[in-house]
Amino acid sequence: MKYSAGLTAQGAAFALWSPRATSVELCLFEGTEERRIALIRDGEMWRSEVAGVTVGARYGYRVDGPFVPASGAFFDPSKLLVPAEAQELDRPYRYDPRLGERGIDTAALVPKAVLADPLEGPPPAVVFAPGGVIYEINVRAFTLLNPEVPDAARGTVAALAHPSVLAHLHMLGVTALELMPVTAWIDERNLSPLGLGNAWGYNPVTFRALNPRLCPGGVAELRATIEALHAAGIGVILDLVFNHTGESDLGGPTLSYRGYAPETYRMAGGHLANDTGCGNTVDCAHPAVIEDVLESLRHFARCGVDGFRFDLAPVLGRDAQGFRADAPLLQALEGDPVLADRVMIMEPWDIGPGGYQLGRFAPPSLEWNDRFRDDVRRFWKGEASVGELATRLAGSFDIFRGETRSVNFVAAHDGFTLWDTTAYAEKHNHANGEDNRDGHNENHSWNHGHEGERADLVERRRADVIAMLALTYLSRGTVMLTMGDASGRAQSGNNNAYCQDNALTWFDWAARDPAIEAAAHALGALRQAVGKLRDAGELSTADVAWHRPDGAPMCDADWAGQMLMMRLGPVLLCINRSDGPVIFQLPDGDWTSILGASPELAPHTLHVFQGQRDD
Repeated sequence: MKYSAGLTAQGAAFALWSPRATSVELCLFEGTEERRIALIRDGEMWRSEVAGVTVGARYGYRVDGPFVPASGAFFDPSKLLVPAEAQELDRPYRYDPRLGERGIDTAALVPKAVLADPLEGPPPAVVFAPGGVIYEINVRAFTLLNPEVPDAARGTVAALAHPSVLAHLHMLGVTALELMPVTAWIDERNLSPLGLGNAWGYNPVTFRALNPRLCPGGVAELRATIEALHAAGIGVILDLVFNHTGESDLGGPTLSYRGYAPETYRMAGGHLANDTGCGNTVDCAHPAVIEDVLESLRHFARCGVDGFRFDLAPVLGRDAQGFRADAPLLQALEGDPVLADRVMIMEPWDIGPGGYQLGRFAPPSLEWNDRFRDDVRRFWKGEASVGELATRLAGSFDIFRGETRSVNFVAAHDGFTLWDTTAYAEKHNHANGEDNRDGHNENHSWNHGHEGERADLVERRRADVIAMLALTYLSRGTVMLTMGDASGRAQSGNNNAYCQDNALTWFDWAARDPAIEAAAHALGALRQAVGKLRDAGELSTADVAWHRPDGAPMCDADWAGQMLMMRLGPVLLCINRSDGPVIFQLPDGDWTSILGASPELAPHTLHVFQGQRDD
């Protein structure tokens, strides 16, 4: 392995890949005392065996070599470096300008890696299967205000195993938690002067070291929590960042790869490539990077993780010539025996060349489907046709051929919450300190009026939220909800709250909307009961029937309208997005109301019924 640290009979063996280094020192720490040991060059590797070192030892590296920032080389032995193989750190990262200043010693500023034996053997069995319901959460924001969780556990991974959390997830029909980054990250350097900090975690330093704030019990805490979630029938998906690191652009800190393996970062036109908007781009075509990514994924699989969501995933398949679905790293993910049964979810866009790749990743990987998000919002706003909506409900087979690989969502961590989609026509990100320039401008959102003006406005928003939840739960593919959307969580119109670790983003367990949660509970149970909703294959005419409100089959002209009755097995979905009331002629049989109790639909409403027919 390019990077490793493991126990031997006499102590521990250390190995670091650093082709351009002229010297490498292992730094062992006891309290504030630092002991330095020179590593021996072995080709492109540097190695040493050290007697007497045990599990729990704290360490890092100092590496000397050329200092040529224009070529990405920042070798500086004054900088203490965190190794790629680190699984745990002794403390969180904290940004300090001195981390990026040449010649200033940073041993007192940088966390130390904590020596641990690598996990071995086959990983635990996968619990989550595509077609289920994913619940995307920020671990700290989700659990910090839960009054039933013990104070010491709030805001941590361990809190996810608390009975109150499990009950909430079961109520929503959740079959997998998707954890926003739990690996250690560093704040962007523009945040500290504003009194802000990174709350989302999409700014890692290395790829597998856990954040001590979120997971103070380290790997053991993560494994125990996953085991408890699995026992409750809930899988775990990790949101991981392999596209850039917190070392950022030329003005960023030297913390890890930059100081010993600048080959980790891709150069373009003589500069650090920036396909991420974060100042640097990981070279996922480099063999050393591929090995590092795979080792990180194997480690988390052995922790019990069911799958992974890859942030800005086109970077994983891009080289100097552009994106390829058969790029070496993407092929390695599919062919790795340890990872063979893990679920892979791609965020299929970034800002690099050819950055929008929805539908172009190879099966069996799933993909976030922003077309579903936008078309559902546009339809409920009155700007799209029922034909466009039906295409999304049926699995987006205009995008995914053969079998749908769509992850259907209407809101995610990045963007408006579902409630704010109905309450704000424009973003309100002034609290982020960037004069409202950050975040998406096109949100396909609307405003029924200002909060507190009239009770009926709040009720209209609630009805819109429930309608969009219904369209998501009753869509073909895999469903994703984001934290609090099934409980009415608002965020004051901030659609880029990455730097708001405060009440703006924390999930208020005491303020949950019971009507929205009751609807989500009924919809989740219905989805679980109807296998056709979870199947990946294309729908046949025997599977689904599309009708006008009068019960007649849809004709070409009807698809341009805003009314539809969809029958899928025992599910009947009646939609009226027109401006007038409509009476739907329900098919023969016994139909039980899930949402809405009458075949007469008011303007801008939908009803859901369940029949007795077997799926």
